[in-house]
Amino acid sequence: MESARDPLVLVCDDTASIRRLIRINLELEGCVVEEAPDGREAVRRLIDPDARTPDLVLLDAHMAPHDGWWAIAAIRAHPPLDDVPVVLVSAALHGLALADVMDLGFDDVLAKPFDPDELIALVSRMTGRTEGVRDSP
Repeated sequence: MESARDPLVLVCDDTASIRRLIRINLELEGCVVEEAPDGREAVRRLIDPDARTPDLVLLDAHMAPHDGWWAIAAIRAHPPLDDVPVVLVSAALHGLALADVMDLGFDDVLAKPFDPDELIALVSRMTGRTEGVRDSP
């Protein structure tokens, strides 16, 4: 059963198997996970005034028709989402400097393929749970 203390993570990726992999790993750690197949759906979900604001957004870079680059611009243009951390998740990080990605509005990056322990550590850190998602007070 979901509690108000469970971190809510919005996973936006056009590959269903990647969304499922992330969901399984995060749910095992006590997170609530919502999914979006592209940037437009993620932004629609994020600006819904009736929806709970996620504690973290994991956003793929390359999706059609609205990719992560489009989505981060739309997210950061919506002031109520200023404090929502967004992590770029992509297999195509070659040539991208972390500072450039952060200048675009991302808070961190996670390269695909990723180790599940790396994913959990990142989510724990980004949601303020330094002892691990499930083990936090």
